[in-house]
Amino acid sequence: MDFIRPILHVAGLLIAGLGVAMLIPAAVDAAWGARDWEAFVASALFTWLVGSLTVIATRRPEPVRLSVRQAFLMTSFVWIAMSAFSALPLLGLGLDYDDAFFEAVSGFTTTGSTVLTGLDELPPGILLWRALMQWIGGVGIVVMAIIILPFLRVGGMQLFHTESSDQSEKIVPRPAQLVGYIVAVYVALTLAAAVSFALAGMSPFDAMCHAMTTLSTGGFANYDASFGAFGPTAQWFCVLFMLAGALPFVVYIKAIKGEPLAIWSDPQVRVLVAFLAVLSLATGIWLSRTAGLGVEEGIRLATFNIVSVVTTTGFASADYTRWGPPAEGLFLILTFVGGCAGSTSGGIKIYRFQILHRVVAAHLRRLARPSRVVRLQYGGRRLPDDVPASVLAFLAVYIGSVAMFTLVLAMMGLDIVTALSAVAQAIGNVGPGLGPIVGPAGTFAPLPDAAKWILAAAMLLGRLELFTLLVLLDPDFWRS
Repeated sequence: MDFIRPILHVAGLLIAGLGVAMLIPAAVDAAWGARDWEAFVASALFTWLVGSLTVIATRRPEPVRLSVRQAFLMTSFVWIAMSAFSALPLLGLGLDYDDAFFEAVSGFTTTGSTVLTGLDELPPGILLWRALMQWIGGVGIVVMAIIILPFLRVGGMQLFHTESSDQSEKIVPRPAQLVGYIVAVYVALTLAAAVSFALAGMSPFDAMCHAMTTLSTGGFANYDASFGAFGPTAQWFCVLFMLAGALPFVVYIKAIKGEPLAIWSDPQVRVLVAFLAVLSLATGIWLSRTAGLGVEEGIRLATFNIVSVVTTTGFASADYTRWGPPAEGLFLILTFVGGCAGSTSGGIKIYRFQILHRVVAAHLRRLARPSRVVRLQYGGRRLPDDVPASVLAFLAVYIGSVAMFTLVLAMMGLDIVTALSAVAQAIGNVGPGLGPIVGPAGTFAPLPDAAKWILAAAMLLGRLELFTLLVLLDPDFWRS
């Protein structure tokens, strides 16, 4: 009990807070005259009661302190528990719990895959709840990526723990203060996005919902047409804020504290921006020529959808699966990329590709000159010895997980394109896959319930950076 008590205490606090958050869409539905407010109130009371009783039952006079093992278990447990309770209001739509849990996991992991259709006709409270799930999940992801994962040394994230612990460049003195800065930046960027969308012609409600799902790189939209329901100006604003959500939030804090060039000095940022710019321009020109579109429209469609997939937001302004096999192949590859570490983005992430490049280049140099000593560097600093091994292990498990889950879905009768793209987007927390079923114009509702549970597990696995969840399966973890 001493081991599990602090974990349940923290989880109880968060679950109780989640119950309070459910009252926001309840109030919106009540104001609109929608009956769904009753489902939200009932879910809110139940969730708050469970969370509060858990807090009371596990309360102790001493402050909560977590060991590494407890931090691993708490991170995984909180994500699963928050998703489980967040599914409750969705039952008011007539969904069974299989679909409701899938939608909630997709929301909290900021994946954006959906089983819902007829979004244009849904009550506003449901649309707001979907946006809130992604927005809450997004800020949780940033806190986890900046504070928890580097401490747990997951997938090479210890590199950023090493950087932040350098006393000469320390941003803020305590993790609690760092969380405050993260939340402040997150809220400010969300409000900036909402104002921009409103100026671009969205209603205030749509502007706020889509601002939350854009900054969180989540991708839930209020319309079946996703971002295709809005005009070019709103789409260009969305490109800007999708990119903002995929950048390391630490660089924003550095900029606020007097280092305005910190954003561009981060090697992840430079590579991500250059990669997106070159690829979007080339694809846009190709699309303009092959589809008979104007240059601006071709570049806008290419830029929006490429940025959406790479940042793992998952909005779509067009059904890019109709652009032909080259485009389908490109978007499948982009599903694996991801944004920067310390952002709301999913996927493998840019810095891991950068470290992989350094490892391969160093290996080639050693082949040419076996006696040569090659020191790996990142951002002008020597890489800690355990980072390359952690990154390579992460990449191996990532690809292995995609292969395993794809095989399982294929055994359920899904075609290989649907199975592979559904798994790749789930582990990468992207949103749409490929094909008529799970593509940008489709929905995950037709999939078997077992496939939805498997994809929900894949979403959680990817969002928790694989090892945070997989370490719980190691028998040594549970030995005292």
